[in-house]
Amino acid sequence: MSCNGTAATAFSAPSAYMRHRTPDAAPTLPLRGREAEMLLLRDRLRTLAQGQGGAVLIEGPPGAGKSRLLAEVSGLALTAGLRVHAGAGVPGGHAVPFAPLLDALLSGSAPLMTRDRLLTLSEAADQRFWLLQELQHELEQAASAAPVVIVMDDLQWCDEATHSALRTLPTRLSGRPILWVMATREHPHTGRARAWPMDRIILRPLSAAAVALLAQDVLQAVAEPALLELAGKADGRPLFLVELLNGMREEGAITIKKGMAHLRAAGRIPMRFRSSVRHRLDQLSPLARDSVRFAAMLGRDIDVEVLAELLRCSPVELMAPLQEALHADLLTDADGRLTLRHDLIREAVQVGVPAAVKNLVRRQAVDVRLRRGAAVMEVAADLAEVAQPGDHEAVSLLRRAATDVAPTSPATAVALSSRALELAPADHADRPALVAETIILLWLNGHDVEARTMADNALAGLLEPEAEAQVRYSLARMSSQRSSTEAVRQCRLALALPGLSPATRAKLLALQALAMIVTDDVEETARVVESALRTAASCGSRAIEATAIAVEATVAFHRMDWQRAIDRQDEAVRLATDAGILHSLWVPESCWKSSLWSSAGESLRGLEEVDAGLREARSRGQANAVDVWSMHRARILLDAGRLADARTQAEAVLAMVEDRGAGSGADVTALSTLGRAALYSGDRQGIARFVADGRRMMRDEARFVARTGAWMLALAADGENDPAHTMKYATAAVAAGPGGRPAATPLDPADDVVFVRMALRAGERGVAADMVQVAEDRAERNPGFPFLAAIAAHARGLMDDDAALLVRAAEQLADFSRPIVRASALEDAGRTLTATDRKAAVDHLDTALELYVQAGALRDAARGRRRLRDAGIRRRGRRSSASGATHGWDGLTASELQVVRLVAQGATNRQVAERLFLSPHTVNTHLRHAYTKLDVNSRVELTRLVVEHDG
Repeated sequence: MSCNGTAATAFSAPSAYMRHRTPDAAPTLPLRGREAEMLLLRDRLRTLAQGQGGAVLIEGPPGAGKSRLLAEVSGLALTAGLRVHAGAGVPGGHAVPFAPLLDALLSGSAPLMTRDRLLTLSEAADQRFWLLQELQHELEQAASAAPVVIVMDDLQWCDEATHSALRTLPTRLSGRPILWVMATREHPHTGRARAWPMDRIILRPLSAAAVALLAQDVLQAVAEPALLELAGKADGRPLFLVELLNGMREEGAITIKKGMAHLRAAGRIPMRFRSSVRHRLDQLSPLARDSVRFAAMLGRDIDVEVLAELLRCSPVELMAPLQEALHADLLTDADGRLTLRHDLIREAVQVGVPAAVKNLVRRQAVDVRLRRGAAVMEVAADLAEVAQPGDHEAVSLLRRAATDVAPTSPATAVALSSRALELAPADHADRPALVAETIILLWLNGHDVEARTMADNALAGLLEPEAEAQVRYSLARMSSQRSSTEAVRQCRLALALPGLSPATRAKLLALQALAMIVTDDVEETARVVESALRTAASCGSRAIEATAIAVEATVAFHRMDWQRAIDRQDEAVRLATDAGILHSLWVPESCWKSSLWSSAGESLRGLEEVDAGLREARSRGQANAVDVWSMHRARILLDAGRLADARTQAEAVLAMVEDRGAGSGADVTALSTLGRAALYSGDRQGIARFVADGRRMMRDEARFVARTGAWMLALAADGENDPAHTMKYATAAVAAGPGGRPAATPLDPADDVVFVRMALRAGERGVAADMVQVAEDRAERNPGFPFLAAIAAHARGLMDDDAALLVRAAEQLADFSRPIVRASALEDAGRTLTATDRKAAVDHLDTALELYVQAGALRDAARGRRRLRDAGIRRRGRRSSASGATHGWDGLTASELQVVRLVAQGATNRQVAERLFLSPHTVNTHLRHAYTKLDVNSRVELTRLVVEHDG
């Protein structure tokens, strides 16, 4: 079943939805033996009518009466004037995320959303997140108008996404008048049902008294003890019992005399039940009989066109036979869907069919559906179940399906790829690549141990060098997020293998170079890049060449040749475009170029590039690329002096990193941004986290990460006026520069000025002079980037305590969108001018203070006021919303206010993100901050406050 297919229809009568699942008599029979269960359900409905929601999970084996209870509660709800939506899982429906729930919520005369809207959401990036957000919003809206009952059957056949939604939504919406009533075959002590926070009804076998009453209802006579003894073998399951008794009565095994039902002949229950079904089949024409048998093998719902092709006839020729089966009560037409009467019929029909025959028929059905235009994902679940080892076409199809579904359903992708691997024989040409892909999918899905175990097992076997290299390439990819050193090691082991193809060698060299950037060994990285480029050229691979050139651009940046870095990155983009891989998930994105512009003082230009990249990545559903672009965006917002927005973006990035299971290397930018924002604003809790993160990062084996951690600790120690520890960490952060001189600070050229200031405070003028030289060399080598000249002038002005040079640096920085950097130069200029030109000093300090306050840099603003007081000028403190510590409307940032007003206008989180070009995690973070500042807990309360505030 698909959310774009025929949707389940809401109940229009007490048991219309369930009628195809129970015997005809069942809806008119009294409900026996479930009095306690119905008492609980009626109580929940009464509570719902009073405005309080809830959730009930009905559990029991097949035939226990779960569907009947759902029909009863639906009928009671409709009678009470409540809105009801119903749906159910179907066998083999796991490949389509959310399908059962969406079919339910799309049903009825007033669906919760339009199909067009749903289609838009299903094709978007972060599909699961947006669907859940949209469903939560629509359910909130519906429940605010009138209580709602959601009925879901056969959860055991629902996909993992639906299971997750049905665990999450009832909890999130617990304060709304929504009653969730669900049924599953799972036992309460096993399976996923344990995770559902709700009341449970566990359907036990009917009591002997209830069995006797139900038998009397079915037979319209009192059953004799012998008949009741036989009925007792139905395990107290109402559906089994009703079907058994009806079958036996039709066969004449039961006679009615004087109001008593007598058993004429004894027999085994399973045989009689199957005989009853076979008896009905035998009454059909050959084509009708084959139609039912084939339909039973194919599943519950019947695709007439597929069935006709399997039976080698036309759909028109099947009309009469299918009508026969309908009259024989083997099929039913439920809400426009032709299905088997119920699951017991399907199972009974299949009993005599050998498994090999069933699998063959289902395999042929897959081919028919593909020929008729079905997407690979629509048949993937059936194909995975019925394909046999050695089925080369199935291997290829499952491999393609895994690739297609990986961005939106990694768990499904893992299952499909793993199954393809099981089917692929040892000599299958694609097996090594399939092993490598499965390893990556397991890793991306958070199954690191399984991924590594698969890789280790593959490597323990007798692999050909080419196959081993592909497995080691996967291990390197998997290791790159957590340990660049390990990624490099795996690439080197693979490259040492004999007889590798040029394409595999080039791919490994490019990945090795990419990993080595984080190890901070620029010269060795450059040598590897050169080898990758030569090898890529020899095999004519533009894709690998583009990747290697992108790494080469980063090498040029670290060598302080910024113009070459930009030129090489542009060349990489051109090659990637020509090769058709520009937006591939596996090609290094040019995100760092946006950060380069910000480092060059043009943060607004950087924001434009990063926002364009985010839009492109989201439109293509590239979750990993969204993560990386978002990390750079957090840093650029910090550079732009938007501290509150930077903090929000960094928190959202870290949430995404946690969701994806990335390692320490992946969150360096976000952690440093969050910590710098805390330092600027004086957030003690944030600073404590900053220090803890810095200590962890200093222990990282990747030199760049360790240097960044040391710099973070230096900044924190400087904020505590601890010169000794400041320089201990600061010198570690700039160690190992070329020619024995210190390297530049790891994150931002403007930090070179901060380092000079630290060294001067500690009395280490020689160390300060070395860093001034680094800044001046960089500026001289990059004359096309005047921001670097301003930074060098600032550093030299501090070193020489030269007021004129500091004033000139501040004037130069006015041309760039780096307000905090400019404020720092203004402050230093004002400090040096105090003794000689008090008015100029005050002007400079006033401007610095204004910039600090606008950015939300409260700690720096406090220092600026102190300097003004020392100059005889008192400035009152001004409140700022950037720290997140203030409350009420004045505490909201501009971005938070935008989000709040759009939400109050009825926009969903998805719509807000689309209008403001934000990620879902960022919108959530803005709302969370706004809820805290405004002291509200729901969108309804938020909307009320907005209306009151805005008039």
